[in-house]
Amino acid sequence: MNFFQPVPKLLTKTRQGARTHRVYDRAQTPYQRLVAAGVLTAAKRDELEQLYHRLHPLQLRRDLDAALDRLWTLAAPDPHRAPEGTETTPPTLKSSPGGA
Repeated sequence: MNFFQPVPKLLTKTRQGARTHRVYDRAQTPYQRLVAAGVLTAAKRDELEQLYHRLHPLQLRRDLDAALDRLWTLAAPDPHRAPEGTETTPPTLKSSPGGA
């Protein structure tokens, strides 16, 4: 999310009677704000830039959806299992007349 979701940042907020006037900065991702602030070392900036170029938001979304589908499949009730709260008795074995 920090690489791909731009967020507008509130710059100023003034109140005039009952109305509030807000001024926002241009929407940027937290990653872009961090790079623009100039607080990163060159090595850390290069590391984050390489990570940014390796990530693919659409592929991440597809992977997340596939994982959620698997999770929902596991969470779905098994139709072959007895519902909770019902007791099942194991089948009884019939004894043979000769007895063993």
